[in-house]
Amino acid sequence: MAVGYKLVDPYGRPLKQELLTQEVAKAEFGTVRSPVSGYPADGLDPVRLATILRQADQGDPVSYLELAEILEERDPHYLAVLGTRKRSVSQLDVTVETKGTGAQEKKHADALRDWLTRDELQTELFDMLDAVGKGYSFTEIIWEHTDGMTVPSRLEWRDPRWFRFRREDLRTPMMLGDGGQEEDLPAFKFVYTTMKAKSGLPLRSGLVRVAFWTWLFKALTQRDWAIFTQTYGQPIRLGKYGPGASEYDKDTLFGAVANIAGDCAAIIPESMSIEFIEAKNSSSSSDLYKERAVWLDEQTSKAVLGQTATTDAKTGGLGSGKEHRQVQEDIERADAVQLRGHINQQLVRAFIDLNFGPQKIYPRLMIGRPEEEDLVAWTEGITPWTDRGLEIPEQEVRTKFGVAAPKAGEKTLGGKPDPAANPQVLPPGGGGNTPEGGFKGGLKGGKPVPEGEAALQAEEPATGAPLEVPPSDAISARLEAEALPAMDGILTRIEGMLEASSDLEEFREHLLSAFPEMNTGQLTEVMAQAITAGFAAGIAVVEDEAGA
Repeated sequence: MAVGYKLVDPYGRPLKQELLTQEVAKAEFGTVRSPVSGYPADGLDPVRLATILRQADQGDPVSYLELAEILEERDPHYLAVLGTRKRSVSQLDVTVETKGTGAQEKKHADALRDWLTRDELQTELFDMLDAVGKGYSFTEIIWEHTDGMTVPSRLEWRDPRWFRFRREDLRTPMMLGDGGQEEDLPAFKFVYTTMKAKSGLPLRSGLVRVAFWTWLFKALTQRDWAIFTQTYGQPIRLGKYGPGASEYDKDTLFGAVANIAGDCAAIIPESMSIEFIEAKNSSSSSDLYKERAVWLDEQTSKAVLGQTATTDAKTGGLGSGKEHRQVQEDIERADAVQLRGHINQQLVRAFIDLNFGPQKIYPRLMIGRPEEEDLVAWTEGITPWTDRGLEIPEQEVRTKFGVAAPKAGEKTLGGKPDPAANPQVLPPGGGGNTPEGGFKGGLKGGKPVPEGEAALQAEEPATGAPLEVPPSDAISARLEAEALPAMDGILTRIEGMLEASSDLEEFREHLLSAFPEMNTGQLTEVMAQAITAGFAAGIAVVEDEAGA
C-alpha cells in the first residue's frame, strides 16, 4: 500500500529510495559486522552446549550461530545431508504464474520472467536455504536501475550474527546498526527467510539444534574410539631383563620398548628379551564404537531428510527405496512452499511496487517439480470407455503424450488400420463369406449390418446367386478357435480372485468390483457371430428341405 506519495513494504516500513542501491549490511572489519567468527566448538561438552542454546533462547544467538557454522565444517555427514536437502529445492524449476487476465497483470508477470533468466538465481536460493539448518536467514537485495526498470542486481547472503530479534517478542527481526544499536530492517532491502523444523521461535526452530547433540555425542565416541585404537590397535611391548641388570641396562631396554612402535627397530643386549602381547577380542570391542557412530549419523539423517535409505541404505532393509524417496519429496515440496512464500511476499511484491506501483493482484513465483502423470494408468483407464463408445478430443490425447499433429504431406507412423491386413476391420460396403467359414458384415442404408444378416442378404455381383452358408461343423470349429482363448483369459482372472479370497463373501466383492473392467468384448463378438451364423445355417437347411 502507499502512504501519500511514499511506498511502504508489507510490514508498514516506508521506502528510503537512497538505500536501494547501497549495501547496508556488508561485512567490514572493525565494525559490528566483522567477518571473523569465534570457535565455540573447541572444548565443547554437554554443559557448555546447553549454555550456548540457553543464551540463544534469551536473544543472544552469536555462539549458537558460530557453532552451527562449525558443525557444517567438521561433520561431513551433516554437511552432506543438509546440502542434499538444500540443493533439492534450489535446483527446482522456477516459474511465474500470472494472476488475473488483464493486460497489466500479464505485463507484470512478463517483467518478472525476464528477471528470472539470471544464472545466479540457483546459488541465491541455496543461500536463502541456510535457514533450513539455522532456522532463519537474511538475504540483502541490492537493486539497480536499468532500461527504465528497478531490478535486483544481486541477492547477497548476510551473516545472521549481524541481526537480532526484538526483545519484546523474539520474533521481529532487527539489524545491528553501525554503532551496535538494533534497527528496523529497511523496506524492500531484505528477504528474511524462516524454515521451521518445528513450531516456535525462529531461534528454536532450526534443525541444527538436534544435530548439535548427535554430533557432540559422536565426537565423544570418536575420541574414545581413537584412544581405544591407539591402546589396543597394536600389541603391548613387554621388556624383560635379568636379575643382574644395571640401571643403565634397564634404561636401554625401556628406550627400546618405547621406541619400537614408531621406529619398528631396536637393539638390546643378548641377555634381555622383548615380548609382544596382543589384546584378545579387541575387534569386537572396536565395533561398538563404530556402531554407535553410525547410529548417531542415522539419527541426523532422519532429522534432516526424514529417512535414512538415501544416505544409509542397508541391503534388504524394509522400506528402503521408493517409500523413503517419497518422504524426501514431501519434505522438498514443503521447503519449496515455505521458500516461495517468503520470496513472493518480500521480493516479488517489492519488484512490482517499485516498477508499477502498488497492485491489488501480484504475479506469483512458483518453485517445484511439474506434476508427473501416469500415462500408462490413464491409457488403461480410458481405453474401456472409448471401446464402449465414449468420444474424447484427439487433441487432449496428443497434449497429454506431447505428440504434435502431423503436417500435410508429412510421413507418419500408425494411422487408420488396413482392412486387408486385419480381417476384423470392416471395409465400407463390405460383406460376404471368408475362406475360414466366418462372415464379414457390410453396410445397408449407410449403417452397419450384422454379419449374419449380411450373409443372408449378400449376393454375388456377377451371378446373383446367394452366398453359400458354411456347415455347422465349420461354425463349431470357429467358435472353439476364437471363443476359448477369450474365455480362458476371463477364467484365469477369476481363478486368481478365488485364490486371493479368504471366504466367499470376499470373492463376491472381488467379482463385483472387477467385472466392469473385464475385457469381454472379444468373447461377446465371437458369440454374436456364432449365433448369427447358426441362425443363418438353420434357415438355409429349412429352405433346402422345402425345395426338396
